[in-house]
Amino acid sequence: MPMQYVGELISIGVAFSWTATALLSEYGSKRMGNLTLNLMRMVITLVFSGILFWVMGGTPLPARASTEAYLWMMLSGLVGYVIGDFCLFQCYIIIGSKFGQLFMTLAPITAAIMAWFTLGQEIRPTAILAMIVTLAGIAISVLGRGDGHKLSLKLPLAGVLFAIGAAICQGVGLVLSKIGMNHYEASLTTTLQPWILPFHANFFRCIAGVIGFTLLMALREGFAPLKKGLHDRKGRWTAVLTTIFGPFVGVGCSLLAVQYTAAGIASTLMALTPIIIILPAWWLFKQPITMKSLLGALISVIGVSLFFLL
Repeated sequence: MPMQYVGELISIGVAFSWTATALLSEYGSKRMGNLTLNLMRMVITLVFSGILFWVMGGTPLPARASTEAYLWMMLSGLVGYVIGDFCLFQCYIIIGSKFGQLFMTLAPITAAIMAWFTLGQEIRPTAILAMIVTLAGIAISVLGRGDGHKLSLKLPLAGVLFAIGAAICQGVGLVLSKIGMNHYEASLTTTLQPWILPFHANFFRCIAGVIGFTLLMALREGFAPLKKGLHDRKGRWTAVLTTIFGPFVGVGCSLLAVQYTAAGIASTLMALTPIIIILPAWWLFKQPITMKSLLGALISVIGVSLFFLL
């Protein structure tokens, strides 16, 4: 296989990895509950991170940096993991991972607006076009003719609101993470390889996730569901596989992909998840496939690609 296609193949692999994460998350959330699965994922991620750091550097702890960097990363974890993943997994329970991933195409829009406010990055005319195309694709998928031939929402409103909240939090969390990583890298007391830096920074995001989900669980439902989930063999394996395909295989390969191909091409191919997930969601969860859903997902992915290719 010619080397010029390696980055593209890795990027497609990442899209499949994130598809597996979404499907496993839907199954796990419905089986064990939103908070139980999320808390287990955060703890497992910390354990896997410690193993990675120990193998690569001889210590299970991340590289030391400034308190300001820690706070930024933990704020990113609070927004992206605690609030964002809570909303995402809740929307999986209500409307399924297929539509949940469709709404996640809104994340680049949120990130662009957030970066404009906080980092002063310009929003180009092509980005505005991308926003319009992405929104049009989502609208085609979730809107239909109701009584009196008026447009109406064909999904439960609560699920749609959770999905929009998840996309917003992912976009905002991404920008906060970028700010935190800049502080983290600038204040490091040791030199790290570029590919492993996000894993070190993500360690502190996961700490915020553990704290946040523990507090939410204590306030909402207590720890009885967690105890039950820890004794659920299928649930435990679901949490492990969700963690592997998400933070490790997904994130690690996404970092590797941009080393072999242009970032725009890699980002576009990795955004294919809303299309890839349609068939397995039908097979596993009996979610119907319609021409509207196919067309809407395709248009949304085209909209995302415009952010990175134009």
